[in-house]
Amino acid sequence: MLTGCKPRPVKTTVRQTVAEALDQTSASCERCHKEIHAAWSRTDHALANHKIDARDRAAFTVAKLIADGGSRFELAWQDDKPLMTELRKDLPPNRHEPDLILGHKPLWQPLIPAKGGRWQPADLAFDPAKKEWFNVFGQENRQHGEWGHWTGRGMNWNSMCAHCHMTGYDKKYDPATDTFASKWVEHGIGCIQCHGAMPNEHKSLPPDAKRPAGAPPTELFRTDRTKMMHTCAPCHARNELLTGKFQPGDSYHDHYRITLPVEPNVYYPDGQQRDEDFNWTSVLISRMGHAGVTCFDCHDPHTTKTILPATDNNLCMRCHSNPSNPAFPKAPVIDPLAHSRHKPDSTGNQCVTCHMPTTNYMVRAPRHDHGWLKPDPLLTKELGIPNACNRCHTDQTTEWAIDFANQWYGSKLDSHQRARARAMAAAQARQPGAVSAVLAVLKMEDVPAWRATLLEVIAPFLDIPPESSGRAVPARASANDSPSAQILATARESLSAKDPLERSAAVRLLASHAPSQDLLRPLLRDPVRLVRLDAAWALSTTLAAGSPERAELDAYMSLSLDQPSGRLRLGQDLANRNRLPEAQREMETAVEWDPFSPGIRDALGFVLNARGYSLQAAAQFYRAAQLQPADAQSAYRAALSFAEAGRLPDAEVAFRLAVERDPRFDRAWYNLGLLLAQTNRLPDAITALKKAESLNATSADYPYALATVLLRSGDRDAALAAARRTLALDPNHAQARELLR
Repeated sequence: MLTGCKPRPVKTTVRQTVAEALDQTSASCERCHKEIHAAWSRTDHALANHKIDARDRAAFTVAKLIADGGSRFELAWQDDKPLMTELRKDLPPNRHEPDLILGHKPLWQPLIPAKGGRWQPADLAFDPAKKEWFNVFGQENRQHGEWGHWTGRGMNWNSMCAHCHMTGYDKKYDPATDTFASKWVEHGIGCIQCHGAMPNEHKSLPPDAKRPAGAPPTELFRTDRTKMMHTCAPCHARNELLTGKFQPGDSYHDHYRITLPVEPNVYYPDGQQRDEDFNWTSVLISRMGHAGVTCFDCHDPHTTKTILPATDNNLCMRCHSNPSNPAFPKAPVIDPLAHSRHKPDSTGNQCVTCHMPTTNYMVRAPRHDHGWLKPDPLLTKELGIPNACNRCHTDQTTEWAIDFANQWYGSKLDSHQRARARAMAAAQARQPGAVSAVLAVLKMEDVPAWRATLLEVIAPFLDIPPESSGRAVPARASANDSPSAQILATARESLSAKDPLERSAAVRLLASHAPSQDLLRPLLRDPVRLVRLDAAWALSTTLAAGSPERAELDAYMSLSLDQPSGRLRLGQDLANRNRLPEAQREMETAVEWDPFSPGIRDALGFVLNARGYSLQAAAQFYRAAQLQPADAQSAYRAALSFAEAGRLPDAEVAFRLAVERDPRFDRAWYNLGLLLAQTNRLPDAITALKKAESLNATSADYPYALATVLLRSGDRDAALAAARRTLALDPNHAQARELLR
């Protein structure tokens, strides 16, 4: 640089967030983008939410009384607005005045204002094609007071719906008053919700003007396929908010936690959607998603329609008929007729019928699965996973479908997909051999979302004794050969994985393993917020007040304080930091907001126990057991707390409930035996303790307790034999040695 010359000032453009761009509605974009605006204006995006107006009158006058799934409403249209009078059994009628509509097609729901700045979508929705009302919960008949009732927090629009149905939405929840002051730029999904707020230079351009050289681009990420995909993902995924501040072009994993197919009630073991899961997880776990296929390879972003018809296979053949396709050169070339073995123009010859089966959600909302999986009738027989063959051929048996699949495709179906589904199902059911099966699949797995899922599904097996894992371990085997050691080694290796989902899963797995927690400290500085938050949660007790890590974790937890799950999470963090009175208050609020959640009551029970309130803890554990009739653990915890509180009859009832629900629950049999011995019912105590020892012959506690009871009953020989079994298991067992003397 020449001396005396001043550098030219660099002009920087400050972009508003979407929520700040109050003057940038889709109507303002129409001035220059008429064709695009016209295509968008008729879509589900544009009509995702709107104020009630005259066009909605027909729906509210189609009938005077509507009833379905236990709900009954009288409808009326008065003074240019609708009235919905809820008719409740044994209660006076409840009059509502909906003022907004949620959704467009295939159904929409009236949004009813409620106290605290809330809107609640009624469970009776309108089908605009059939022009009739129906219940989105089917015949579940949800009751007032339930979290998932249409008046409950689980159906609150501000929390559960608005983020994906509004432009520039800001929830603005106040935890101190439990109220909302929600704001937004416009109803529906407008232009800036996907494109971002435009800089001043863009807004000042005349219609049809070309962007001048040097001016900021209107879309900072329009050539970045990943960023484009991540902009669609937030609203097309089952996920959890991490920040509430996502902007178009941001990384998805900095702002959301995707729901992976870990839980059997959410996804089938092969990854097919089971619950209402939307599409993004399916894409992430798919081979096509792993190959780089994005939303825009199939869908026009403005019309939301497919760019070519799918019913004649033209959409799929874009990639699967051209071996020189520059975008996806590895896409296998497929002849639909030869591959499907179905007639031309038949449903069975459509790629999407077999590889994107449709499921109805909310009763009348059909959605394609975006996992592009192979139909596998054998997994229907083995694991109850639906297959596309029997979805169409409902008059045929599963065996019929298996026979044809074997004839047509043979060994091709005996693939990694099948092995992974079996391993997932075994782990979800806690079957013997599950750990070995999952670890074997992990060695072959190259899809990061599946690697993360497999890590999460084996996390519960950490520190489980070898005999419980189903893996035979020789007596002289190294500790490094144990299932827990293999799980730990795999998770530690995944801490340095390229994909944040895998790193996140590894952090979560290691979080409960104290010796590994030092390995997590570097992850507090991970470039992706999802991973940082998981590390911060694991290390919460060590985070300094006012540190960036503590601030980021606290901001994340504050996002969901309007929901019982958020109060529970905050309570758990407070409990981990030994702030038990505060933890109790948060969890009691969570129980009040969701009284039918067994998990929340269990968590509260642990905190009450830690504070020395054994009887109150027992009441929470026992209620949790009542809410989940197949669960033995909550009943067992209740029994221990009742015993601690001196309520032995109640403890006995709870112990017996635990062993009734799980007859192989050796520890419950053991504690029941101790209680019976304490109350001088020695024959029954001996029976219970023998049962415990027969179920688990590796615990020295069981034969020793049995020895003491046998000695009290006068059976010295049997007592001596039990004491010797104790010492065989634990040669240093001083009490057993003393008993022998």
